[in-house]
Amino acid sequence: MVVQDSMDAPGVPLEPFLHQVGGHLSVLKYDEHTVCKPLISQEQRFYESLPLAMKRFTPQYKGTITVHLRKDSRGHLSLVANPLKESRGPFKVSTESAAVAIWQTLQQTTSGGGALSLPQWQHTQRAHSLRESPATALLRSELHLKAQVPSLVEDVKGNQTERRSFNPWGLHCHQAHLSRLCTEYPENKRHRFLLLENVVSQYKHPCILDLKMGTRQHGDDASEEKKARHMRKCARSTSACLGARICGMQVYQTDKKHFLFKDKYYGRKLSVEGFRQALYQFLHDGTRFRTELLEPIQRQLQALLSVIRSQSSYRFYSSSLLIIYDGQETLQTPHGSNVVKVDIRMIDFAHTTYKGSWNEHTTYDGPDPGYIFGLENLIQILQDIQEGE
Repeated sequence: MVVQDSMDAPGVPLEPFLHQVGGHLSVLKYDEHTVCKPLISQEQRFYESLPLAMKRFTPQYKGTITVHLRKDSRGHLSLVANPLKESRGPFKVSTESAAVAIWQTLQQTTSGGGALSLPQWQHTQRAHSLRESPATALLRSELHLKAQVPSLVEDVKGNQTERRSFNPWGLHCHQAHLSRLCTEYPENKRHRFLLLENVVSQYKHPCILDLKMGTRQHGDDASEEKKARHMRKCARSTSACLGARICGMQVYQTDKKHFLFKDKYYGRKLSVEGFRQALYQFLHDGTRFRTELLEPIQRQLQALLSVIRSQSSYRFYSSSLLIIYDGQETLQTPHGSNVVKVDIRMIDFAHTTYKGSWNEHTTYDGPDPGYIFGLENLIQILQDIQEGE
């Protein structure tokens, strides 16, 4: 599906997606149920030719949209999308969201000219809070600590900071993306983005584990230098021995009412035992181990494994697998049974290749052995944890 843009309508500000836990491309929030990311033609073609059996394990593809860079009177940069023309009416978008507030604060604190001083900024935020929801005002108020924003840069260099109300990784990716757009393209250039389902929109406290799957991470079109770099990363991490590597995670801690975060640098250093302990930590809410999550996660992973085994010629190089559950306590139905919200989704298909793909360099036979190896090991480790419990 490819949607049309309305070029003469007011733009929709794109917000940093605050639940992005991994990856290097910036993921942005379009509305409550939709995110967008820079369009890569190979990934677009994958979504448009997606095998039916895989649709339940991937975000819904919603088409493409045009995006441009905008600079306001203070010199703050933002990305703006041309809204969609759709018969069901316009998307509901908040232009004064917490995500926008956090990103603007990051710019104001780390940029030079045009930035407000801290007292000026605090005065502006107090004025905003008079017309904002309590939740948004609370998120803004957390940013009054001047040291909070510079610490975001420290986090993405590998120093693990575990007390944050929002994940710093998405802001890091967004800042890098804006810098790249400013230096490599003219300001008025239009960019195409993919529109995808926000797979965590239904969760109150989305706990997310981002796993880089497979024993190989470079695409067929990678340069020799890039190929060698990715092979070294795989050889030095759990990618080689398990077919899976942690690229990021966030876990809601019910005792402290905040998320615990880990990034890709943490994941690269893990041994096999460290990987197992990280999986255990992902399923621990700070008070207890969420035993009730093990069976539904394993069941969905087994279903995905069956689907991958049936996809001949597909190689999901450098793709990720998200394991998602809700950090709020398990709900009970009127009949006394527990309702456990768990989801498994494959994402990031820029280097996926398959027979008939537009720019295939090599045609492969059979299903993806590296991905299958990773899924089998992941299921086995979860079974071992379950038996240990």
